[in-house]
Amino acid sequence: MADPSSYRPKPGQIPDSPGVYRFRDEHRRVIYVGKAKSLRQRLANYFQDLAGLHPRTRTMVTTAASVEWTVVSTEVEALQLEYSWIKEYDPRFNVKYRDDKSYPYLAVTMNEEFPRAQVMRGHKKKGVRYFGPYAHAWAIRDTVDLLLRVFPVRTCSAGVFKNAARTGRPCLLGYIGKCSAPCVGRISPDDHWELADEFCDFMTGRTGTYLRRLEKQMAQAAEEMEYERAARLRDDIGALKKAMEKNAVVLADATDADLIAVAEDELEAAVQIFHVRGGRVRGQRGWVTDKVEEITTGALVEHALQQLYGEETGDAVPKEVLVPALPDPLEPVQEWLTARRGSNVSLRVPQRGDKRALMETVERNAQQGLALHKTKRASDLTTRSRALEEIADALGLDSAPLRIECYDISHLQGDDVVASMVVFEDGLARKSEYRRFQIKGFEGQDDVRSMHEVITRRFRRYLADKERTGEWGDGGADTVDGSAEIPAGAGAGAGAGAGAGAGTVAVDGPVADSLTEDDGRPRRFAYPPQLVVVDGGRPQVAAAKRALDELGVDDVAVCGLAKRLEEVWLPDDDDPVILPRSSEGLYLLQRVRDEAHRFAITYQRTKRAKRFRAGPLDDVPGLGETRKQALIKHFGSVKRLRAATIDQICEVPGIGRKTAETIAVAFAGAAAPAPAVNTATGEIMDEGETDTTADSPGEPVAAGAPEDRRGQET
Repeated sequence: MADPSSYRPKPGQIPDSPGVYRFRDEHRRVIYVGKAKSLRQRLANYFQDLAGLHPRTRTMVTTAASVEWTVVSTEVEALQLEYSWIKEYDPRFNVKYRDDKSYPYLAVTMNEEFPRAQVMRGHKKKGVRYFGPYAHAWAIRDTVDLLLRVFPVRTCSAGVFKNAARTGRPCLLGYIGKCSAPCVGRISPDDHWELADEFCDFMTGRTGTYLRRLEKQMAQAAEEMEYERAARLRDDIGALKKAMEKNAVVLADATDADLIAVAEDELEAAVQIFHVRGGRVRGQRGWVTDKVEEITTGALVEHALQQLYGEETGDAVPKEVLVPALPDPLEPVQEWLTARRGSNVSLRVPQRGDKRALMETVERNAQQGLALHKTKRASDLTTRSRALEEIADALGLDSAPLRIECYDISHLQGDDVVASMVVFEDGLARKSEYRRFQIKGFEGQDDVRSMHEVITRRFRRYLADKERTGEWGDGGADTVDGSAEIPAGAGAGAGAGAGAGAGTVAVDGPVADSLTEDDGRPRRFAYPPQLVVVDGGRPQVAAAKRALDELGVDDVAVCGLAKRLEEVWLPDDDDPVILPRSSEGLYLLQRVRDEAHRFAITYQRTKRAKRFRAGPLDDVPGLGETRKQALIKHFGSVKRLRAATIDQICEVPGIGRKTAETIAVAFAGAAAPAPAVNTATGEIMDEGETDTTADSPGEPVAAGAPEDRRGQET
């Protein structure tokens, strides 16, 4: 690890002008490329106290061994040079978008004597017109097959073309009218080139003029009683309209635009691009990148623009580029795009209307792309094994933690405090093992006390199970609120993780008995984790460790993952463990933590919604949903039910006298409801006005305030 002060330039040596700088490691490899409006100010930020740097930036400057720079005259030149150097050196600490696949384009080789329409992938060639990219090659072939009826351009390979010219016989497409057969001289090179040019014009969105021309020719042929020709033109028009229907109109003003959306988390970012030409989506592509440097959404957009248009010129750069956030500064990027196109390019964030709605669609695709990438990455066995080994090395564990449990606390301003426990075995989520807790030891908001209570309850139950089977010392039993637990799924044993990573292990005898209930179902807390992860920093970790120590559990490791900087905290360490930014172990810990957070938030929202919807009938013991609905259906409202006598309540099917007395007592002990007020006039409405519709026990008791409360969920 190098000391940045060893290669820091001398004061006044760095020029105060625009430029591009490169950090190199001890082997002279370029590890980072950046640009700056003022090289002096930007580079000074890298040579401050290491404690004040972001962990990713700190890793970069300690890996580097030297820095050099190149002065340019404008920020636009700096942008272009930065792109060129990133492409040339492929530095490890720069954001680099990678395609998850090679996207196909519809290409027309206008640089040949007889242009050919075909599917192309890879780098673009000079003189070839490209349309797309498309998600699938078959989508291109379907479109071309429809258009060949109207634009019978050449689609065959060079070998087939030469063989047909040699034999004087065209291919099958020439015989059925889907090729103009230039190979046998049916059309001149100039006429075929014009036909290919018309095909390109139609693909760029200039469809209205061509359709009107065909419709006019069809009407003229019909007037001249050339019905066969009119029928062919009618079929041509139908084929063109069918091809157009494959791309629905998304922007009514026939705009040429590219829409770029970004979905990101602390570790990765996914970019989705929609190419809109003539108001229709003509292509789509997606990229994913590791966020190996501290970067904003605007900077991610800037890097995406560089990769998207770095090799493009002319019409390949649209007039309008819509993005989720603008680069800072905006002017150099906009000038650079304008220079690439040769005319003005608008770079902006859509705020309303069709463009905003389409941007939301692109954003949903970006989020799905990021989720799909994470799923693929998590399903790789080799990657999971490496992640577990990295966690073991970083935390000093004797072996890889095959079973990891993660805990999170969630509440809304101190109300409905709950906790979640999620389980990952061999790097994969084990949802049948998930548990959720209601905090019962105290009232109010205290994440540290809540964490201590949850860990205590979970491992006290584990010790009680061990004591019952005679495999562990004594410990008091505690239970989780049964209504708040997710039951174990059939066939999903808690002990399944014992053989994780090594294939299936047969378990029988006393061990099997210790992991199952009397009826053969797996016990909920019988199998302990090798690692407990808590969502939080040093206080939460200390609380979890204290709970384990109080119970005498000393063979379970504990760590915490702080969300702000993704720091891993250990109980007895003053400083956090910083896992490398590209670490699979960090990625797995983050995924475990995020899953615990999601599960806790979901449960907290469920409890909150249930509390908001609670009605007076919910307090009546022994009254289920069916009989609640029967009472409301019979009386029409809770208010009329409250005014009913015991004999009247007994008239409801399924309600006996004892239940009716219980209902009457419950209503008598409840506070009278507040009078209803007409919010428009301020008038207090009488009973008849407020009960015109039947209330439901699932609706809020008072149209009032609980749903309007706002607070931050944690």
